[in-house]
Amino acid sequence: MSGDQRRPVTAFREFVNGAALLGRGLALVLRNPRLLLIGLIPALVSGVLYTVALVLLIRYLPDLSASVTWFADDWSGGVRGTMRVLGGIAVLGSGLLLAVLTFTAVTLLIGDPFYEKISELVEDRFGGVPDAVDIGFWRSLRRSLADSLKLIGVSILVGIPLFLLGLLPFVGQTVIPVLAGGIGGWLLALELTGVPFQRRGQRLRHRRAALSRNRPLALGFGAIVFATFLIPLGAILLMPAAIAGGTLLARRSLGHPIEITSTVSL
Repeated sequence: MSGDQRRPVTAFREFVNGAALLGRGLALVLRNPRLLLIGLIPALVSGVLYTVALVLLIRYLPDLSASVTWFADDWSGGVRGTMRVLGGIAVLGSGLLLAVLTFTAVTLLIGDPFYEKISELVEDRFGGVPDAVDIGFWRSLRRSLADSLKLIGVSILVGIPLFLLGLLPFVGQTVIPVLAGGIGGWLLALELTGVPFQRRGQRLRHRRAALSRNRPLALGFGAIVFATFLIPLGAILLMPAAIAGGTLLARRSLGHPIEITSTVSL
């Protein structure tokens, strides 16, 4: 097999390996039910807030759909109704995309100490971080807030064109959801690797550079997290596992071992 033929195969294999990291993360946190429970608390708080927001979005979806398709007010009944439906789908899809992306950022801020602990135990189990940098809680929180705001800003900027493209018949209901999943997966990979990169004194730009070196791996992990977070309660129940998996992704991207080298119990 030539090099050009091997490249897609290798990329697919790395994508699958990235997706498998979420399962490995879940297996790790299930070893410590108490730690798993602590990790669920911040996600549960965020989940309540986002559930209320989603209920309100669905409640006012017809009005929002009519507002974003104002240009169709004078169209004939059937065409106007079709455009209203497409508008509603676009609004709901954009809302879900932003919810998944901002949910992770908000939950990481709420549960920073808890997720720091989960990530630290995962690191210790796989050999620790020899070059760890202690930047202090408040400085770490400020950095997390700044990086999260940047990612939320990017999510909003991405969400606007995706929303507009979602109004297109057929394309908006087929191609755009796949595109949104890919972009959302990449942003989630960046968000969920924040803690281990901070432990090494590295910021968002370092994360982006490291994950870009093996983009299929990062996309595989981010895509499976994105898909599971769309399942009702998925984001709440799997947040600790996503943190553990993100830590493994960071270690793999930085060339650190992800085979057990320590007897430390998670």
